[in-house]
Amino acid sequence: MSKLPGLQTLLSYQSTWLRGDFVAGITVAAYLVPQCMAYGELAGVQPIAGLWAILVPLFLYTFLGSSRQLSVGPESGTALLTAATIAPLTIGGNYAGLASLLALMVGIICLLGYVLRLGYLANLLSKPILIGYMTGVSLLMMVGQLGNITNLSLTSTSIGSTLSELVSQWPQIHLPTLLLALSVLFLMYSLQRFAPQVPAPLLAVLLATSAVAVGHLDQAGIRVIGDIPAGLPSLALPSVSIDHISSLIIAALGIAIVGYADNVLTARAFASRNGYQIDANQELLALGCCNLGNGLMQGFPISSSGSRTALGESLGSKTQLFSLVALVVVILVLLFLRPVLALFPKAALGSIGIYAASRLIEIPEFVRLYRFRLSEFLLALVTSLGVLSTSITTGVLVAILLSLLEFLIRLANPTDAVWGKSLTTTTTEENRTNSFLLHIPGLVIYRYDAPLFFANADNFKYRILVALKQAQPNTHWLVVNAEAIGEVDITAIEMLTDLHQELTQRGIRFSWVAVKPQILAEFRRTGFIELVGVDQFFSTMMAMTASYEPSTQCTDTETL
Repeated sequence: MSKLPGLQTLLSYQSTWLRGDFVAGITVAAYLVPQCMAYGELAGVQPIAGLWAILVPLFLYTFLGSSRQLSVGPESGTALLTAATIAPLTIGGNYAGLASLLALMVGIICLLGYVLRLGYLANLLSKPILIGYMTGVSLLMMVGQLGNITNLSLTSTSIGSTLSELVSQWPQIHLPTLLLALSVLFLMYSLQRFAPQVPAPLLAVLLATSAVAVGHLDQAGIRVIGDIPAGLPSLALPSVSIDHISSLIIAALGIAIVGYADNVLTARAFASRNGYQIDANQELLALGCCNLGNGLMQGFPISSSGSRTALGESLGSKTQLFSLVALVVVILVLLFLRPVLALFPKAALGSIGIYAASRLIEIPEFVRLYRFRLSEFLLALVTSLGVLSTSITTGVLVAILLSLLEFLIRLANPTDAVWGKSLTTTTTEENRTNSFLLHIPGLVIYRYDAPLFFANADNFKYRILVALKQAQPNTHWLVVNAEAIGEVDITAIEMLTDLHQELTQRGIRFSWVAVKPQILAEFRRTGFIELVGVDQFFSTMMAMTASYEPSTQCTDTETL
């Protein structure tokens, strides 16, 4: 894949995408300006640094990123981790320098991951995890906006404590703020239902800002964004001591892992919704460059924003051109348009966040998983509950561990078949296709549908012995059809050696068919082929049958 996938998409741009990208870019910019200023404060730096930290990522990811919808930049997780990391180290209040150094280090770690091609680790994120993750994050996003739509100062970070805090402060809810927020929500959902072609969030931004300006609602207690500092960042190395590097390295590694996991999960979720693929390793390159650039432009560590991505997609974003549009708007705001955006009410900001988040919750997907396999449904549910009850990262890690555990359980107890007598699968088609094999006296053909390794070695041996016990009494030939066995390890080979010894004592011939070349190589290195006999390995069933019945006409040859 090209190192500039975003550029390739822009070079093949379709004119029908322009309206969606343009509207999404303007609306996302109106949304991210106050949001990123808040994340700047959350990270322990000046609010203006939150806006500076969006500029480089919006530009670089447009060309380097493999997602067409992902909105990168400041977000709550990396902002909180940044604040928690640099707060104990600040003497004299040098937050900005340490934050920039941390961004540089996160960028270098991501680039090292790209060079080492560690993006394959993202393959551990299965479809149920994606569904559960997006649901959990969406609910967190919605609860996180309750303070904005009620004009309450809610300081809690978890859903339970936030709701508890909301209930305790219920009498202090500012009714005009709540009514404005509900009106904006009603407008957007109505447009979604009856006029889906209208960019509802952008219209909400314009109408809400106009209402504040005309009705002087800010004087009635409705909070607005307020003054936005002017100016653009300059290129500079962080002004910190070299001693700080050793103090930040572990934290930088943690932020890189959290940021990358969030980045890939969100990118994959939206790619799945819009019918394209992302390159997990390319995302390491893109995230690394974005953080590296932020470190040199007085920013702080960043990742991706699910809320801004959802907002852009709801408005029809098709490519990263929407990020370039948002970048231009942010620059114009920093230079010229600050007074206009200053009147945007925070209640409308909260409503837009709730609207965008609600569109990410896909109940039909949970129903589909439940109908397909209960374990897949439970995995999605556990991911959602983990994200809600602990943290985004912890919830995802727990889900990955459960996913791996389920995978190992399936590998340790896979499907199998005995031709002529099915044990755990239906083999009617195989029996019809290979009916000539069923007439060979004393023959048992066994197929095992999984790699052979330490977790299922004993299971394989047990099932073989069960198959022989259930076969006709005069069985004297066992053939393993190995076409579905893709790997073996030393534990499995030792088990096969013991099994061969036991079969030999019982006078049963032990043969193999369709063994893959790499497994044959393993058998040679361990001496298993010499033990069983080179003449007991066959390339096809026909070759094996010819060995048993010399009169059978066969032109196939043995593998060895």
